[in-house]
Amino acid sequence: MATTAPAPQTKPRWRRIARDVAMVLVAILAAIWLVLFITKGRFLKGTFERVVGGLTNRPVTVGGDFQLYFAPLKIKFYAEKLAIANPAWATRPYLFTADRIDTRISPLSLLFGKRRLYWLDLTNGAVDLEWTKAHDHNSWTFSEKKGGKPLDLPRIDRATVTGTQVRYLDPRLQLLTDVKLDTIRSTDARIGEAVGLDGGGRLRGTPFTVVARLLSPDATVARGKNELVMRARAAGNTLDVAGTLPSIAAFENVPLAVQARGRNLANLLDIIGVAIPNTRTYRLRAQLVQSGPEYRFTHLRGTFGDSDVRGRLTIANRARLHLDSQLITRQLDIIDAAPFIGFNPDIVATKGAIAAAAATGAAPARILPDAALPIATMQRFDADLKWHIDRVRSKRLPIENIDMVLDLERGRLALSPLTMAMARGDLANDIVFDTRQRPSAVSYDVRLAPTPLGRLLAGYGVAESGTSGTIRGRIQLKGRGDTIHDSLASSNGRIAFVIPNGSLWTRNVQLAEIDLGVFIQKMFEQELKEPVQINCGLVAFTVRNGVAATDPILIDTKKNVILGNGGFSFRSEALDLAIRADAKKFSLFSGQSPVGVSGYFASPSLNVISPQLLARAGAGLGLAIVGTPVAALLAFVDPGDAKAAQCGPVLAAKPAAAQRDKDGKPRKDKVEGQKRKKFLGIF
Repeated sequence: MATTAPAPQTKPRWRRIARDVAMVLVAILAAIWLVLFITKGRFLKGTFERVVGGLTNRPVTVGGDFQLYFAPLKIKFYAEKLAIANPAWATRPYLFTADRIDTRISPLSLLFGKRRLYWLDLTNGAVDLEWTKAHDHNSWTFSEKKGGKPLDLPRIDRATVTGTQVRYLDPRLQLLTDVKLDTIRSTDARIGEAVGLDGGGRLRGTPFTVVARLLSPDATVARGKNELVMRARAAGNTLDVAGTLPSIAAFENVPLAVQARGRNLANLLDIIGVAIPNTRTYRLRAQLVQSGPEYRFTHLRGTFGDSDVRGRLTIANRARLHLDSQLITRQLDIIDAAPFIGFNPDIVATKGAIAAAAATGAAPARILPDAALPIATMQRFDADLKWHIDRVRSKRLPIENIDMVLDLERGRLALSPLTMAMARGDLANDIVFDTRQRPSAVSYDVRLAPTPLGRLLAGYGVAESGTSGTIRGRIQLKGRGDTIHDSLASSNGRIAFVIPNGSLWTRNVQLAEIDLGVFIQKMFEQELKEPVQINCGLVAFTVRNGVAATDPILIDTKKNVILGNGGFSFRSEALDLAIRADAKKFSLFSGQSPVGVSGYFASPSLNVISPQLLARAGAGLGLAIVGTPVAALLAFVDPGDAKAAQCGPVLAAKPAAAQRDKDGKPRKDKVEGQKRKKFLGIF
């Protein structure tokens, strides 16, 4: 029986082939290693420039000695006058230059895992880091498709770095920083002491200085936590930043503790192109997180002047700078509120409101500020603000529960609504400054809900006891101007305050009435605190081109009708008013003469003894000479013929032409004898 020959075994043949290939590869690698070791790889200088230049899409040059070889298993890289170019859009020609760089690199780290340098000796290095204007690419990210990535440094076990400078430019932030690093010497991945940098730069044209320290450099070189502290100073402000960074240049989405202090917060925000009213000395702290174009300040709290504040703020640096914030203040000092109308709070605190108004350019003895709105800045950024204030600390006006909504959009600033509780009444405001029109178009709409007179006037020496009357009103004005004074000096509209039925402490109205008979009678009867019964009252003005004329002043009480005439001017702030009380019933010893209110907003004066009262006294003296002493009393007799008012038109705040007496007839009474000044020529 024939036998079959066994099949040939091919496995040993393939083993021999694999062994031979491996030996050839080892021989080739050994030859390459030997050639590189002997020549130090100097012949690869051109190849290095071409390959690395192709990978980075940048010209790469070595101007001096060059070495690239295995020593023995670590890659040694040595280059003198090394330069890596910046992209064409950058403002500086080179991303990186160094007089000398000597390093040992882990070969496997170039293929797998984290890049690792066993040794780095860097002399006189210069790094230029820049962003594009669109902030979509940076100079250290070599692929145009990938856009801008955070700067990622390799792990360095041992290093000596001397004379290194870093420049950073962000056109979107208008930020330029140029700093110098301290000399770094590390051994076995340990540096030991903090690594510092110092330098300066410009932010939106404002120079600043910066000092920073890396408190955990040992962790940094091991790619661990980077404990960073930094202090910057600019425009009289100090900014401290502290936090833990995942890498040296990775700030995005990293919580940072921020503290700021200085004499004026407005100077600090002006650096980034944001306009706010001036403040007194401030101290603030917050947590800052940058996310893309947004810088979010949360857990914000601190003080400005004698006031407190807390809340949040987001600054979005997109095509237009935008601020969004929500703030809460427990107590706002009235002096710290002075900048909201253009006053310098330090001047108000030390010299008063008149001096603060003069500092804005107002004429002497004026109180309306002449500080111009920052038109150019207001048109460069947008803002949304919600601010709640629990209480305003003030000697005269009790104000609390302020809620303000501010909207600034392309130069149109609206405070709407702006509400507050004042003297147990509610004040609502809608105020608009439209700087897009030249000069600015300004509108004021102020509404006062029913407010107790006693509490409202308590700060001016009027006791609340015996006063149950209330007051409500509205101010509607429109004007043009870039200052509060100019907008009011050109304004048109109406001012009206209505006093419904109520009572007023008698002593508080006697000087207005100059009714000596009633005053003496009540004095002898010891009834000075008996309230005067008010049926209805209206204090109203029509404003034309900044001049306000009474339209009308009419207060009907149980025993008198109080009338007023004259007006005031927003232009010169002059006052020229006459107020008289006519009795409804017969009264002896009644002066029946107007009380003059003159002077200016900042310094009004009350003329109790008017020329008409003196004339009556003279007439009485003449009658006493030619007749009898009793005849002299006739000059001070009030016949008591004042007509009571219909309260319907009064309570509806109708103008003078619509007012009626109790019989329904048009009122014809008026105040005479008050000399009208030139500014009231419209009457």
